[in-house]
Amino acid sequence: MENRILGLHHITAIAGNAKQNLDFYTKVLGQRFVKKTVNFDDPGTYHFYFGDEKGTPGSILTFFPWAGVRRGQNGAGMATGIGYSVPVDSLEFWKERFKRFNVKQDEIGERFGEKYLHFQDPDGLQLDFIASENEDKRKPWESDEIKSAHATKGFHSVTLTLNKVEPTAKVLTDILGYKLLKHEGNRYRFITDAIDNAGIVDIIEAPGLGRGINSAGTNHHVAFRVKDDNILMEYREKVLSKGLDITPKIDRDYFFSLYFREPGGVLFELATENPGFDKDEPLSELGTHLKLPKQYEPARKEIEKVLPQLD
Repeated sequence: MENRILGLHHITAIAGNAKQNLDFYTKVLGQRFVKKTVNFDDPGTYHFYFGDEKGTPGSILTFFPWAGVRRGQNGAGMATGIGYSVPVDSLEFWKERFKRFNVKQDEIGERFGEKYLHFQDPDGLQLDFIASENEDKRKPWESDEIKSAHATKGFHSVTLTLNKVEPTAKVLTDILGYKLLKHEGNRYRFITDAIDNAGIVDIIEAPGLGRGINSAGTNHHVAFRVKDDNILMEYREKVLSKGLDITPKIDRDYFFSLYFREPGGVLFELATENPGFDKDEPLSELGTHLKLPKQYEPARKEIEKVLPQLD
């Protein structure tokens, strides 16, 4: 099964204040700060990675925090929701915790037979904690306040909002190997059996909905996981064969990537498992050092001066 798409790799979103973003995901949600680096195209901006102990693909939420950026707005052609898998019976814990930290949240709901808690991060990013009845055997990252009985296991799903389901569905099924599982109303659930977790893509069909504004509190792109570089390039040929434009292979230091925009407008990435986040710092020290892409290392002092303070 290793030559298949192995569910989600990571999701990248946009934030405003860097310290606020860091504090929310590490102190409130209890994620591990896996990597502190900079945007490849804008080295004066951080690129944060949050996830489990190793930054395992399927657990990684990343952010570009741009100070002073305006609030974005979800719309058609965007990834509009992120679902995390949490243990069954943990939602009341999170509901109480969110009250304590003044997190915007809804009442516990149910969708596709699963209970979920919808909430927002400080920038308005839309998130769900989903208590699936299917056992999630992934080992969570534990913090002082959040132990394994309640901690997030990694991604459960991502939600795309589109004017039409069919064009994007064909990409999911014909290229990425997903299958339509079921639908409720205007929400369609696609799933892959290539992996036991982080394998769900929901599509909300919203005819006539206008395009959103990609800024703080919205998702920038969705990355799907492949085993290695060879399989990555096989998928490049598959995408090209369907008449879609796709980038050459790009070295992102911790994985190799391809990018293409699916017909509904969402930016998709294909990303490898190799080489991983312990490439340039020990596992025990992940996220504790500012790691720069090699082309920016000579300018480290200048970059450090312009990056926002996190202490």
